[in-house]
Amino acid sequence: MKEKSCGAVIFREIKERKYLLLHYPHEHWDFPKGNIEKGEKEEETVAREVEEETGIKKIKFIRGFKEKISYFYRSKGNLISKEVIFFLVETKEKDVKISFEHKGFEWLNYEDALKRLTFKNAKEILKKSESYLNSSLRKFIK
Repeated sequence: MKEKSCGAVIFREIKERKYLLLHYPHEHWDFPKGNIEKGEKEEETVAREVEEETGIKKIKFIRGFKEKISYFYRSKGNLISKEVIFFLVETKEKDVKISFEHKGFEWLNYEDALKRLTFKNAKEILKKSESYLNSSLRKFIK
């Protein structure tokens, strides 16, 4: 079986850049993500999942950033091949209202977020996000 999801690395910048991480029931920390519903575009999935999982309604996609991870997991005895497309999004909203799918959340600076994330592929997405945001190349992509 194959699944395709989309997710978001959410950040906000007030005095410093903070990333939003969600605490999942199986004791791992990760970014919001979810399966693409029939007829949805990737960006629509991201916006819907972010709102459903965090309550954040206003996000701005950072153009030029789109990263894919792939992994396998088991569900009901079946091996599932999963592909997740991550987008980088900015918000000004600080308040988070997590869904029933999560145990908690934290806004963390880059170093703390990197330590808190559970999975290596999520850490790699965060590293790429931070690098992209710090790169001067981003300023030319509008």
